[in-house]
Amino acid sequence: MKLSNMTKFWISFVLAIPMLIQMLLMPFHFMFPGHNEIALVTTTLIMGLAAFPYWRSAWQAFKKHAANMNTLIALGTSAAYFYSIFAMLTHRPVYFESAAFVTVFVLLGDAMEEKMNHNASQALSALLKLQAKSAQVSRAGHFITVPVAEVKPGDLIRVRPGEKVPVDGIIVSGSTDLDESLVTGESMPVHKQSKDHVIGATLNTTGTFTFKATQVGADTLLAQIVDFVKQAQASHAPIQNLTDQLSHIFVPIVIMIAIITFVIWYSILAAPLVKSLLFAISVMVIACPCALGLATPTALMVGTAKSAKMGVLIKNGEALQKASQITTLVFDKTGTITKGEPAVTDIIGKPEVLQVAASLETASEHPLAQAIVRRAGSLQLSPVTDFKAVAGKGVTGQLNGKDAAIGSTKLLTEDLPIELKQEADTLQQAAKTVLYVSLNQKIIGLIALQDTPKNNAKAVMSTLAKRGFKTIMLTGDNPAVATQIAQQVGISEVLAGVLPTDKSAKIAALQAKGEKVAFVGDGINDAPALSTADIGIAMGSGTDIAIESGDIVLMQDDLAGVVKALALANKTFNRIKLNLFWALIYNTLGIPIAAGLFVSLGFVLSPELAGLAMAFSSISVLLSSLALNRMKPAPLA
Repeated sequence: MKLSNMTKFWISFVLAIPMLIQMLLMPFHFMFPGHNEIALVTTTLIMGLAAFPYWRSAWQAFKKHAANMNTLIALGTSAAYFYSIFAMLTHRPVYFESAAFVTVFVLLGDAMEEKMNHNASQALSALLKLQAKSAQVSRAGHFITVPVAEVKPGDLIRVRPGEKVPVDGIIVSGSTDLDESLVTGESMPVHKQSKDHVIGATLNTTGTFTFKATQVGADTLLAQIVDFVKQAQASHAPIQNLTDQLSHIFVPIVIMIAIITFVIWYSILAAPLVKSLLFAISVMVIACPCALGLATPTALMVGTAKSAKMGVLIKNGEALQKASQITTLVFDKTGTITKGEPAVTDIIGKPEVLQVAASLETASEHPLAQAIVRRAGSLQLSPVTDFKAVAGKGVTGQLNGKDAAIGSTKLLTEDLPIELKQEADTLQQAAKTVLYVSLNQKIIGLIALQDTPKNNAKAVMSTLAKRGFKTIMLTGDNPAVATQIAQQVGISEVLAGVLPTDKSAKIAALQAKGEKVAFVGDGINDAPALSTADIGIAMGSGTDIAIESGDIVLMQDDLAGVVKALALANKTFNRIKLNLFWALIYNTLGIPIAAGLFVSLGFVLSPELAGLAMAFSSISVLLSSLALNRMKPAPLA
């Protein structure tokens, strides 16, 4: 049975207790009978149980003509252990406690790392356990309760207030408010109605609804999020390569310093053999860059898990590092900056314009018609008879016995009042679609529509600008429409009329100028640009291929997620750099003390204290990484 590092630590610590007691009693000149023999037995057990894996790792590296972090631990502990055996046989002072406690303290750091890794993994796996255990599925016209594992795509499922949504799907009847904070990080309940998507494991707070299952089991969004984060945590950021290179250089240098320390103390300063050896061992132990190896993976693990809880999926360490270096953000327009559907922006003319228009458009399925009906809201509409849709022109009908129509000038034969013509020209220059409303053979007003920016688009662009990012709109729409939208939200540059196949070329051109580019999009035609950019940020409401192509996926259809994603990536990567800095500085500053340069000032670092200090170095890096759990992105400007 393989023991965990935490179990090994406690066993080793218990075995080391007799030596600890002996060390505490030595100032009082009390020695246990057979203390050397007890120390030999307990230290040998500790070496076999806990130190041997470090020795084996060091030996494997040596056979490949290399040195790793375990090389220093192996050399330090084996030197103290085997010297103590020699000293015991020749009736000299022994230092078994140095070998034992160095191993115990090194193991403490590894045990803390293992526990954190386990907790992070368990926290993710626990998300899957939050799914509903059963579902109310329609079978032969009746709803029956079945285990969630038996739910199949296409099943009709009923969810009542207080119940969890068992799997992903689309609502077919009913409406409700869902608590989606578990998946998207959104604290407020989200209203859902017919044709809206629902996510498994989210909580139904109000109404009863029925939905059709679309994804079940491992295909649900929650299961995919867990897989995403696990892959990210197992990945390496490019900066980790620098860490590995530093370790390969650092370890041989430390071994040379330890040898030089021994030679100077023993040969030049004529210090006793034991004292010279202990200085050399202390150098190797204090310099062991274990904290250096923990700096990147621990921050990456905590940062990606925290990001996922806040609705931002960062796919791997490389994406996180690149996201922290972005200088330019390129946005798709439709569905990314804008809502992706037309909305009424202006109503010009008589008071009854909207009522007449909405009454006529109720029977139409055209997107512009649906936008007008939505704008009418609870307005009392009139029944329409003799309804006709004229392709490409508009609709006509009888409204309370009067002829009524709404559409373009191609539909209407009435003269357009001069004041309405001026209004129409102004609206069209603003890249809006203008529809004319006629009642009783007379044009009574007009309605303008446009795909409007998302509510917080302007605040997002303002925040990005204040943080030093350059923003660009890249769209296939015509320049007039694109420029108008860009001006409304505060985007500094527009690339319009770009074919889907040319979007990636525009991204590459920006990169050729030295820009680090992030592309934000949501459609199938965005996939090449998402892949070409240094970082692709896919909106969670987008198509599967767009999400698959993105390096970062926003779980909410919210532009604020872009600011959040960049902030989270930046904070996580900065924490990695901070961890690396302190790990290197700590080891570097500790070497002169361990080598005995400050003995005259009373600063002496024994091997066991060096091991304890090195363990605390690792623990400090772990605590630094865990502090990422408290990070909160700043609000929009």
